[in-house]
Amino acid sequence: MSIESKKLDFSNLIEAWPSPLVAREKVGEFSGFILNARTLANYDSRGTGPKGRIKIGRKVCYPATELVEWMRKRARAL
Repeated sequence: MSIESKKLDFSNLIEAWPSPLVAREKVGEFSGFILNARTLANYDSRGTGPKGRIKIGRKVCYPATELVEWMRKRARAL
């Protein structure tokens, strides 16, 4: 079964998160420590990070739905 036919479902991450936004420093906690804040900063600097990021003061945040979609697109079955 291909990865496309088994569409990965990360929606439980959104349901368990108490906010519609995820601060970059909290992406580890959000993702079950799969992602690291520095990794996302690197992707953002190359323009390949999650869409819709915003900056509030000095904090960078991502809409939880966009972060999950970005994770889903990058995930692959082994």
